[in-house]
Amino acid sequence: MRSIGKMSQQEKVQYMQTEKIPVLVGKLSLPTIVSMLITALYNMADTFFVGKINTQATAAVGLVFSVMAVIQALGFYHGHGSGNYISRKLGAGEFEAAADMASTGFFYAVFTGILVTIAGLVFLDPLAIMLGSTETILPYTNDYLRIILIGAPITMSSFVVNNQLRFQGSATYAMVGICSGAFLNMGLDPLFIFGFRMGVAGAALSTVLSQLTSLTILLIMTRRGGNLRISFKGLHFGWYYVAEIFKGGFPSLVRQALGSVSSVLLNRAAGTYGAPLSDAAIAGMSVVNRYLMFCYSALIGFGQGFQPVCGMNYGGKKYGRVRDAFWFCVKIAFFVLLGIAVVSFIFAHPIVAFFRKDDPDVAAIGAVALRFQMVVFPLASIVVFANMMLQSVGKTFRASLLSGARQGLFLIPAVIFLPPFLGLLGVQMAQMIADICSFGLTLPLIFAFLREMKGEEQKLQSTEPNVPESLKKKKAKTDEQTWN
Repeated sequence: MRSIGKMSQQEKVQYMQTEKIPVLVGKLSLPTIVSMLITALYNMADTFFVGKINTQATAAVGLVFSVMAVIQALGFYHGHGSGNYISRKLGAGEFEAAADMASTGFFYAVFTGILVTIAGLVFLDPLAIMLGSTETILPYTNDYLRIILIGAPITMSSFVVNNQLRFQGSATYAMVGICSGAFLNMGLDPLFIFGFRMGVAGAALSTVLSQLTSLTILLIMTRRGGNLRISFKGLHFGWYYVAEIFKGGFPSLVRQALGSVSSVLLNRAAGTYGAPLSDAAIAGMSVVNRYLMFCYSALIGFGQGFQPVCGMNYGGKKYGRVRDAFWFCVKIAFFVLLGIAVVSFIFAHPIVAFFRKDDPDVAAIGAVALRFQMVVFPLASIVVFANMMLQSVGKTFRASLLSGARQGLFLIPAVIFLPPFLGLLGVQMAQMIADICSFGLTLPLIFAFLREMKGEEQKLQSTEPNVPESLKKKKAKTDEQTWN
């Protein structure tokens, strides 16, 4: 059989609504898992190579990661917002509407990225201080942050095209674009940092150039097979498009924007113990966050393979297939995360020490935080897939509530209230507390939605048998009138 990316849009929809769930999710998730793992790997490469400079440089990259998370959040907002709409419209057979949204979502992201660049550069110093930079970290933060902000439009639009290709079922094409940039970044990091003696600025420049490469390749991929092409002709302005992108993308924006806020609060809480302990604490939490992002990447990649299946089948009213795909993914994810959690808990200290061998305080602080996180790591299986399903089918409020719960509703209060009583231990265990609370919130919301889909499925089944009979009566009446 031809690859999904080479199928026409009509063939893709039929395939997504008829192929066996394990086979379908497997085919779509494998390239997205690879993409996410490699993306996370090159983010870790930044931390690894910058860690060769000093502790302050490592901490600076961790601080700027909060801004990178906001840029990524805005990219995913437009990418998921337009992508979710695209998958549902394709599932319903409305191909022209899907094509218009592809171009509109892309150019909206470019415009937003330009605004972020201008605002960020104007307020560079205050922004770096707000992120939690100490006097010793500030010069490194500014050097790294300045270049990341300049590349914001490129980064955002790259995320948009990547997600739109995935939601069309062309996950392999998306993988090629993302992985090409990631491999380039890993090669340029040591060249710019050490070969050209650019320090942390070299790491930032490497990241932006890799995103530019990814964007170029992804745009080429949109012109292959039956994929939707991006053009100025398809760009539309109006509240309809703004509202649709908002409905599909707001949960992603909430999740990642609040993640950035909570990361800033964690860094500021870790930076209240005086140098050099503060620098070590910030660096330790930075390493743990990067490692967790790598661990989560496989889970997110698996979920990204599930999302187009969910969106197209929900759009085609194939509710049973949506439920089957959800539980299939949750079961697989739980056991994979359990294995990762056990290994990471046992080897927590050497994992953190790998990134900053010359500072034992960084490894000691980070290892404790990592072990706390691994205790509850398997719970993410149902939390993440529940969030993705609700977002893919357009349940904006419930998806946004779950998106904001882990990083905002529960983590921010934990970061604010635990450290005053528990000191640094409160910083290290805050994420674990937030994850437990998020799991408790997820269960009633997702079971209620699954019951809703079951009810809709039963309604369809009860009405379908009556349709042929009514058509027969109508036809018989018409025939009778004709003969008379």
